[in-house]
Amino acid sequence: MIPLLRPAAPSRRRFLAGASGALVLSALLPARLARAEAQGPAEGAGALAPKPGTRVVAFLEIHPDGTIRLLSPFVEGGQGIATGMAQIVGEELDVPPSRFVVECAPPGPDYAVVNGIRMTGGSFSTRSSYETMRRLGATARDLMIRAAAAKLKVQDGELTTRDGVVMHAASNRSLSYGDLAADALKLKPNESVPLRDPATFRYIRQPVPRLDVRDKSTGRAVYAIDQKVEGMLYAAVQHAPRLGTEPKGLANEAEVRAMPGVHSVHRLPGAVAVAADSWWRARKAVEALKVEWTAPKASGLDTVAADFSSEIMLAALKASADPGQVAEEKGDVAAAFAKATKVVEADYEAPYLAHAQLEPPSAIARFDGDGTLDVWLPNQMPEVFQTVSAKVAGLQPAQVRIHSPMLGGFFGRHFFYEASNPFPQAILLAKATGRPVKVLWSREEEFARDAVRPLSFSRFRAAIDPAGQPTALEVRTVGEGPIGRYFSMMMQTPVDPSAVEGIVEKPYAVPNRRMTFTKVAHPVNIAFWRSVGHSMNDAFYESFLDEVAQAGGQDPFALRMALLQGNARHRTLLSTVAEMSGGWQRGPYRGEGGMRARGLAMASPFGSETATIAEVSVEGGEARVHNLWIAFDPGSIVNPAIVKAQVESAAALGLSSVLFEQIVYRDGVRQSQNYDTYPVLRREHMPKVHVSIVESGAPMGGVGEPGLPGVPPAVLNAIAALTGQRVRALPVAKTKLSSV
Repeated sequence: MIPLLRPAAPSRRRFLAGASGALVLSALLPARLARAEAQGPAEGAGALAPKPGTRVVAFLEIHPDGTIRLLSPFVEGGQGIATGMAQIVGEELDVPPSRFVVECAPPGPDYAVVNGIRMTGGSFSTRSSYETMRRLGATARDLMIRAAAAKLKVQDGELTTRDGVVMHAASNRSLSYGDLAADALKLKPNESVPLRDPATFRYIRQPVPRLDVRDKSTGRAVYAIDQKVEGMLYAAVQHAPRLGTEPKGLANEAEVRAMPGVHSVHRLPGAVAVAADSWWRARKAVEALKVEWTAPKASGLDTVAADFSSEIMLAALKASADPGQVAEEKGDVAAAFAKATKVVEADYEAPYLAHAQLEPPSAIARFDGDGTLDVWLPNQMPEVFQTVSAKVAGLQPAQVRIHSPMLGGFFGRHFFYEASNPFPQAILLAKATGRPVKVLWSREEEFARDAVRPLSFSRFRAAIDPAGQPTALEVRTVGEGPIGRYFSMMMQTPVDPSAVEGIVEKPYAVPNRRMTFTKVAHPVNIAFWRSVGHSMNDAFYESFLDEVAQAGGQDPFALRMALLQGNARHRTLLSTVAEMSGGWQRGPYRGEGGMRARGLAMASPFGSETATIAEVSVEGGEARVHNLWIAFDPGSIVNPAIVKAQVESAAALGLSSVLFEQIVYRDGVRQSQNYDTYPVLRREHMPKVHVSIVESGAPMGGVGEPGLPGVPPAVLNAIAALTGQRVRALPVAKTKLSSV
């Protein structure tokens, strides 16, 4: 395991937290100055900082021809971050976002804007960089004004700007930013430039069209799978059937070497590969290889044993007797249960999930004549991939250039998951062949090696008083989360926040609460998955809350309103989503084509808040979702069109996960090898999604993931209301539902 990050605070909320004549700017982060200086002189892009060792958020280039290039700290993966960054910087710079060309910045300390690190994930990009990127634009505008004032021999206060032009109204003279760039570069940036009054915003909070939509619509967008370099070989791989086993022998290596176009045959850690003059030839050759693999361990959970299965893993989680660690505690839970009129208990479980991204993973590696290495690969943390690439190649990080293309699939797939990444294979093959090599995994190899969302299990107990109100809630979560697996050096507590989020820190005023976490490690590669622990834990918690309501004779909406007494933000969301749906009604009730019912759920992921209502029917024993109403409060927004699109797409993924998706292990092998054996949401299953953005004015929250967690429990609660069946083991497809 290669350490990813230096130690930091453990909270999930806090964690996830130029060219000639060009003007290159950096927005200063004074709070990080002392820490940066303690780390020594900056290298690479960091050396361009106005003060040695100062962390720099982004670079802005304004060329003499008026071209504006923004090097973004974040990777564009469909979430619209390039457009959002252009809006934020453009607002303060006074340049229309459409004039920007946004590219992902290279590795360097300049771009560590997410609590001192650099990453694209955790729904952190916009909210972590909003103020800094505004200051970047404002600083640039101030330099332009000061350069113009010197050139026009007037006072700064006599000048205004508009659309990339500095204007002097009194003399009717003007200068473009491009004309001023060279002079502005010589000026010292002002660290205390005032920001615009939000009341004067022209671009922020407007549905500015996405900058990448034209290229994507016309096929010009370049993803990793599209990239080529001169003289490269193509490589295909065949992985060991079980993670942890190695190639032992090749029965027909000479025969495969003689196949058309084949350059060479290679053994890699946990895989074999063929390099050829086309990927198709490489794939046909590697599939023809007859490989003898080392034998896996017969049994046990310390590795992927020969008998490993999802059932065995789930049984181990359920059977764990370790009391675990307290994740949240308030009041006297034992006393509340002793006085309870009624006690409700339920176990909930969720399966392993694949990312199932559209673009199969690929990477290109090229060793250059000067001893450096170029790697083109999809990623969410360029600096981490630079460090890992250097280690694989036997180089120093400064000798490695990482190129980060647009992502054709996202949601946590492109962090470093060791055997689940193809770029180390590309580096090893490039070194072995002396040629640039492009590795592309087939769809089947991706499904076999993708790092998966952890299988999870939680046990719930609630105490109910004579009035039907919950007086105590106890939850025991057993398993493992990706933060604990990959970022353990950041944690100062044995409780993995990614394993318990969605269960702890809920807004409901249950007076006595005790939540514990027991770690039981998975032998398989686990991963971040869109909304991470929230993706299953909110389903568990909100479903169980409906069980509590039923046991206490309460309406689920009314119970939530009562538990949120005095909580204006959450009650507003509940009222809003009820109004959106035409008024709360649980059902069953007669709708178009038959009986329907509705389910309600709330979620508080990534600094945002959601309330969701799902309308469901049952057809042929399967659930059909007709409408999803989502009230979404991210505090404040940058682009409402992008926000709405992200909530809609998150809702689709949440629906797909609760209804259909699961990765099953049997005999140490994944049973899903492609989309035919890993069902995902199809067009006919997609409901109407109604989104209302509620800006409460709270600190800005995330957008990309929060729309997902409320959907699964809303659907589960609607199914229970309609059929009386409480689905506690996901996905719903495993349960034959009663017709109504």
